[in-house]
Amino acid sequence: MTTPSRTHLWLPAAALWRREIVRFLRQKNRIIGALATPLVFWLLIGSGVGPGFRLPGLPADMTYLAYFFPGTVVLILLFTAIFSTISVIEDRREGFLQGVLVAPVAPEAIVLGKFLGGMTLAAGQALLFCLAAPLAGLPFDAAVLARLIPALLVVAFGLVGLGFLLAWPLDSTQGFHAIMNVFLMPLWMLSGALFPTAADSWVRYAVLFNPVAYGTAAVRRAFYGDIVPLGLVPSYGTGMLVSVIFGAAMFFLSVWLVRRRRAAN
Repeated sequence: MTTPSRTHLWLPAAALWRREIVRFLRQKNRIIGALATPLVFWLLIGSGVGPGFRLPGLPADMTYLAYFFPGTVVLILLFTAIFSTISVIEDRREGFLQGVLVAPVAPEAIVLGKFLGGMTLAAGQALLFCLAAPLAGLPFDAAVLARLIPALLVVAFGLVGLGFLLAWPLDSTQGFHAIMNVFLMPLWMLSGALFPTAADSWVRYAVLFNPVAYGTAAVRRAFYGDIVPLGLVPSYGTGMLVSVIFGAAMFFLSVWLVRRRRAAN
């Protein structure tokens, strides 16, 4: 029999999760925004840089389209996380968030519902894009899926959490987009998504302390495995471990912010 505490956690979280999915299905332009832009990036940048892409530590037959593909997957996760957490600002403006805060709902349920909704949308769209992996010369079989799906879910959870933390104190979607341009996009560009990181570069230290870099590594290793040499890219296990820790930190920080806002009301 389900205990009341679990009921108070999972039922509201499921309702908020469902609301995020329904809202997404009613806004088809979000699919275009989250998928089309990274797809254009992948094709244009990949095709333009491809002929001159030859870096040490990587397989000789690896094309730039193949290298950039996992980075594009993470970009889709990031874009979808941004679009899903903008709803925090919209919900506050419409009064829905205030209603949820005064309802007898645990803060953990509010955060969990938002996180799961964004994670489902982000991982689903990224997996849809991954169907094009054979076009980049990447494997896409059962073994890849067994590593890829957990990686997408874990990385998406953390990115949605990061977006939630940034969106929670804001009252303007314009302000959120400004933060995206000066904070979220540099995190992605310093994740090894665009180019491998040289061992003797100062950028290496920025990548080392960038949690998005470990998510990118997990997605990249999901395609290649740990046997293929990929320079300084961490192993699949390391990328997943850091991503799980990052997602957990985002969740508990978000719960703390919600508790703080509820106490102030």
